[in-house]
Amino acid sequence: MIRNFPPLICLLFFLSVGPASQAESLVFNGIYQGKDIYVKNPFSSDGVGFCAYEVYVNGQLTRDELNSSAFAIDFSILGIKPGTDIEILVRHKAGCTPQILNPDAIKPYSTFKATDIAVNKNTLSWKTEGESGSLPYIVEQYRWNKWVKAGEIDGIGTVGAHTYKFELAPYSGENRVRVKQVDYTSKPRYSSEVSYAPSVEKVLFDAKKVENEVVFSKPTKYEIFDKYGNVVETGYDQRVDVSNLKSKEDYYINYDSSFGTTFRKK
Repeated sequence: MIRNFPPLICLLFFLSVGPASQAESLVFNGIYQGKDIYVKNPFSSDGVGFCAYEVYVNGQLTRDELNSSAFAIDFSILGIKPGTDIEILVRHKAGCTPQILNPDAIKPYSTFKATDIAVNKNTLSWKTEGESGSLPYIVEQYRWNKWVKAGEIDGIGTVGAHTYKFELAPYSGENRVRVKQVDYTSKPRYSSEVSYAPSVEKVLFDAKKVENEVVFSKPTKYEIFDKYGNVVETGYDQRVDVSNLKSKEDYYINYDSSFGTTFRKK
């Protein structure tokens, strides 16, 4: 049966759904680090009640008390474990904006501990525990009197034990390698170093025969600097086009395990 509602009832219905259509949402993404999030909750623009009225974490409605000028989001009662990716959705009224007071609490920290690190047939492997956020592991080799990035691999980011592997491009002589993570604080966290001596022939290079190409005896990682110390070429190859470099100028090249070799382009 279809009923005709009186005009007054229809008006009240539309007024009741009106404020919902003016609702807005804020979304914050991060990683749970075992800490609560604190939210500043101003009064609504109409002066009736507070701004935020619902909070969801990973799609789950929280039971936190929101009826105050500031409230905490308690993740522990939601069963969320440290290291878990989280999405916080705050629904609030139009004309006002809640604010997270401690946003660093959901940024990933580097907390890993490398329990074992070794190289076997040019494969670097390491085991970790205690991760609390997905951050890349940067693999570094020590060559040319400095640590040089060899590559990176994504970290899993949860607190359990994890194993990682990375294929190295070794150089002649003793090789040293380590892994590190850098979190939002920009402070790196390192594993211990591991050394090994691979069976790799030394790369040769004739510095007296450089015209438009630098030619190595086999592919190698290299860096070329001008006389002011500026990097002009870098990469991994056997032949390097240097036709764009100035003639009759001195340049310095690092390659394989050789450091600071000088050549003059003809």
